[in-house]
Amino acid sequence: MTSTQIETSLSQLFEQWAGERPSLVLPLAPSASPRIYYRLSSAEKTAIGAYNTDRKENAAFLAFSKHFKSKGLPVPEIYAEDLEQNVYLQEDLGATTLYSYLLQAGDYFPDYLVQIYKKVAEKLALLQVHGGEGLDFGMCYPREAFDKQSMLWDFNTFKYYFLKLAKIPFEEQALEEGMHRFADYLLGADCSHFMFRDFQARNIMVKGGEPYFIDYQGGRRGAMQYDLASLLFQAKANIPPDIRQELLSHYIGVVSELMPVDEQKFTEYFYGYALIRCIQTFGTYGFRGLFERKEYFIKSIPFAIRNAKWILENTKFPVEMPELTKALTAIVASKKFEPFDKIKASSSLLTVTVQSFSYQQGIPQDASGHGGGFVFDCRSMHNPGRYEPYKKLTGRDEAVINFLQQHSNMEDFLNYVCLIVNPAIENYIERSFTSLSISFGCTGGQHRSVYAADRLAKHIHENYGLKVVLKHVEQERKGWKN
Repeated sequence: MTSTQIETSLSQLFEQWAGERPSLVLPLAPSASPRIYYRLSSAEKTAIGAYNTDRKENAAFLAFSKHFKSKGLPVPEIYAEDLEQNVYLQEDLGATTLYSYLLQAGDYFPDYLVQIYKKVAEKLALLQVHGGEGLDFGMCYPREAFDKQSMLWDFNTFKYYFLKLAKIPFEEQALEEGMHRFADYLLGADCSHFMFRDFQARNIMVKGGEPYFIDYQGGRRGAMQYDLASLLFQAKANIPPDIRQELLSHYIGVVSELMPVDEQKFTEYFYGYALIRCIQTFGTYGFRGLFERKEYFIKSIPFAIRNAKWILENTKFPVEMPELTKALTAIVASKKFEPFDKIKASSSLLTVTVQSFSYQQGIPQDASGHGGGFVFDCRSMHNPGRYEPYKKLTGRDEAVINFLQQHSNMEDFLNYVCLIVNPAIENYIERSFTSLSISFGCTGGQHRSVYAADRLAKHIHENYGLKVVLKHVEQERKGWKN
């Protein structure tokens, strides 16, 4: 389906449910999945619309949601569905995720955030124990349980997309044997409850101070420790070890009120599942970062390494897996994933000028006297300016930003731009150059080029701390009036 067809299908479904056409159909920022989300609203009602061509995944999500909601668990209500068109409507839980709280806190982990995490741990325990009762695990997709096969899939992704691509040496047969032994050990835990599978801060909404869970369509039967480890060892959450221990103890206390728990054995398996989650994370970062070259995932690798280092230094497992331990130790010791020295960059003489422009007015002249720099053409990107709702907006408006992220190749385009620009910036810093210009052009200098210039300027500032001069040639000429 095209974006217009998706919006039409969702609007028709909304009208059937609400009894009136939506006055707003706003594409939302994309997630890591291929699902496409919209916020739809009318005078009286609002909903989140989803489009997903994976019908088995849709069926799993809808079945789980209805089951969990019937038990009073914190998940969105399903309003309407049309699986022939691959669309459904669910409750709008707002725009605040637990991850947004982490971004606000930065490197500090304040007490209010600890209290939110405790609430999340409490609700997680309820979802795992009560949510698994009477659930049709036959709906799970792609597999009914997080069994040995599931673990080996994660191991193989780690092996081929991280170890191989990062050029970490290993003896394959010994590594395989250790992986099998580790998987067998982990399956000694109680694996009879619902396992969310991707329980992390981006999949936890906070509304009215209370947590709600989304994106559990990959859930299956498994060990409770896995989800808690996913939450507490989430790479970029950077939870301090003492707070992580406090949250683990709090969670075990909640679970013990729901079912019998051997705290010592539960804790031992918890760190085992923390390690396999870490391995899964390395595999994902390897595929999305080292293979697909997506910068966000490459930048996340050092955080995952920090988690692996802590686990290796503080945990001893009752199973022999020397080659796996050796490979993980080599990752921790590697310096190849360390970011560029930001202190060195910020103290350099380099000024980077980033600008957007309209090709109708021509490529702007370089005023530095150095003859110009990079010029990137955004006209191959899907243009939101073709559509009436976006014509008077710019690349700084939420609707346009979400359109470009959902319905164009802009993210891949900017990823390639960074792969070209980053080495140049680092080279210019090393050579004490003083000026670099980077320009983005599109037809009118209004949507695509504005968004691209803003994104790159933010990237350069965050990663290098350099002085960045940001100019929007066409929009400044027009006084931002469209």
